[in-house]
Amino acid sequence: MSTVTSISSPSAASYPGIDDASAAPSRVPQKSLGKDDFFKLLAVQFQVQDPMKPMEDTAFIAQMAQFSSLEQSSVMTAELTQLRSEQKLATANSYLGHQVTVSDGEGGIVSGPVAAIEMIKGTPRLAIGEFTYGLSAVLRVEPGKANLSAPEPANTGGA
Repeated sequence: MSTVTSISSPSAASYPGIDDASAAPSRVPQKSLGKDDFFKLLAVQFQVQDPMKPMEDTAFIAQMAQFSSLEQSSVMTAELTQLRSEQKLATANSYLGHQVTVSDGEGGIVSGPVAAIEMIKGTPRLAIGEFTYGLSAVLRVEPGKANLSAPEPANTGGA
């Protein structure tokens, strides 16, 4: 009779620089499925379906309609995000030269004319004095001092 000897594999600790935490790759779970996930699921479904009983064409059309809807939703979301960004910039530009009262984020209130608009990380900020403030900090907007003066009468060429 032959004897069976057990073979032991070396542990991760026997290799320098390798520990248990770095040996196992970490995975970050996602909360929603995207279009790539839909394609993966569809590909797996095609691979495992019975060739003698292929998917009914109505089910396939329904899945393609769902994918089309998903794609349109993704495009619409991207366009709405861009529209929101452009609207914020337009709103910030409309404050130029106006007297604006903002919350400084520390319980104080700052008031002054908006001298410039600064884009910081894709978000417009109002330059009032030496600091900038986000649009969400705006408490009040008034016409600028230059806007309050009455227009000068036009010279009609008289004596």
